[in-house]
Amino acid sequence: MRGLVILLCVAMLAGCSSGSTGSEPQLAAAPVALSAPQPTLNEYQVPIVPQRAYSAIVVDAKTGKVLHDEDATGLRYPASLTKMMTLYLVFEKLDSGQWSRNTALTVSEEAAGRPPAKLGVKAGTSITVDTAVRALAVRSANDVAVVIAENIAGSEDAFARQMTAKARALGMSQTSFVNASGLPDDRQYTSARDMAILGKALSDRFPRWFGYFSTKEISYGGRTWKNTNKLLTKVRGMNGIKTGYIRNSGYNLCTSVKRDGKHLIACIIGGRSGATRNAQMEKLIETYMPEASGGGLFGF
Repeated sequence: MRGLVILLCVAMLAGCSSGSTGSEPQLAAAPVALSAPQPTLNEYQVPIVPQRAYSAIVVDAKTGKVLHDEDATGLRYPASLTKMMTLYLVFEKLDSGQWSRNTALTVSEEAAGRPPAKLGVKAGTSITVDTAVRALAVRSANDVAVVIAENIAGSEDAFARQMTAKARALGMSQTSFVNASGLPDDRQYTSARDMAILGKALSDRFPRWFGYFSTKEISYGGRTWKNTNKLLTKVRGMNGIKTGYIRNSGYNLCTSVKRDGKHLIACIIGGRSGATRNAQMEKLIETYMPEASGGGLFGF
């Protein structure tokens, strides 16, 4: 819906440094005008989420203005966009000083047994936080997502509860996490709107760590993988964020693009293929970048 003037409820720091461990970032604007409809529940009281349904949103990251909205509040499956929140909680640990890039994370049998995509970590070994973050940002490694979850919260279930609590604190009212990776689960859902909020919060709060999302490749165990976000090397100014795919979600992508003093956050969920999703994302960026502000409410 072009030209729609709506304030997106986005998260930002309120008068504190990125290393603060105090209160949550304050919202940039009062209640979200892009209201979220009440979901339809199934017999188990779980929201009914359509499969492979398309939705998209483009946000001016400096003002929170929604430049494009195509069913952005419709519930969707996040797939590996989930790992954006997993990394949000890692970045909090790094900012607080509780972890460093060299902190060793132990690998359990549970983590090592996760299905692909994976890094191939072995039970009983350890990996550094730096390797773990790169593995999620580049390889979208499901085994490493569980490594992170268990080392932060003791179990993946407990970590998922932390993820959902953080989502609520950021204003993501349509999101529920039950795992750290985005592997299929009907109870795990989100919306393009909520993923845009999360992408904006990652960029705003963690400038020191956000560059991980633009890492081009990772090598581990004698193998090298390229970043799953192919637009990093194709779209001028793109500096992240994350791809995702499971059968029920379709092809997902959340991006951050900084160009000529402007900044967009754009999310697509439910692309028909990786190629068509990428082509549509390019089109959205080129269409709406001219409408983005060159100044900025948040002083970029």
